[in-house]
Amino acid sequence: MFERTMEEWGGEQDLWVFAYGSLIWRPEFEFLECRHARVYGWHRALKMWSHINRGTPECPGLVFGMFSGGSCRGMAFRIARHHVPEMMPRLWQREMATDAYDPKWLDCQTESGNVKALAFTLSKTSPRCTGTLCEDDYRRIFAQSCGIYGTTLDYAQSTFTALLQQGIHDRALERLLQLSPAANA
Repeated sequence: MFERTMEEWGGEQDLWVFAYGSLIWRPEFEFLECRHARVYGWHRALKMWSHINRGTPECPGLVFGMFSGGSCRGMAFRIARHHVPEMMPRLWQREMATDAYDPKWLDCQTESGNVKALAFTLSKTSPRCTGTLCEDDYRRIFAQSCGIYGTTLDYAQSTFTALLQQGIHDRALERLLQLSPAANA
């Protein structure tokens, strides 16, 4: 999949990456430019099981996935073409370590024109997709799930804060965070 994605990019221009979750607040790569961006036909949702980073096999946590339908506001990062060969394997290892995501080239609308950006999406048929979770499921996960990078709650709150700092108000995420033990203390 990595080779196909690199081939689709082609190497002739700078590479754009669409960030909708932790890449916004922890990109871990150098970029030339960062723009507010919106993609249509996809939405951000806290519906991807995490058995290592934000949970364990015994107490799974959640991370964001981008699912078909709706629209999603996030950030588009432009990486210099000559930095891509060193940066892309690290980004791939971070996002594709478990091969859960489907890398796709999406059209992103930005204030300075449209760009085609690499995004890591998730199929609703993926075994990592949670399907529908009830409020009690989210309460339990926010209260208990913790992995090598911290809790699901910290991850969700960090993403919400980073989105707000960029002027993006994700009302669905705000509603979920109201279910956390801290919000009800």
